[in-house]
Amino acid sequence: MSNDTREFRTGQGVPQTGVYICQSGERVEIKENDVFPVCPTKGEETTWKHEEK
Repeated sequence: MSNDTREFRTGQGVPQTGVYICQSGERVEIKENDVFPVCPTKGEETTWKHEEK
C-alpha cells in the first residue's frame, strides 16, 4: 500500500511533508516528523489522508 492512500491517525508521526485531509475535509499542511493533530474543525481525534495530486 502506498503512502498516498494510507490513512494516519491523530498522534501518529508524519512520514512526509505535504497537505493532508482529515475526515471533516479540512486541508492542512503538515511537516515531516511532526505528529498528526486533532481535527481542526471538531477538536477530536481523526484520520488523515495525503492529498492526491
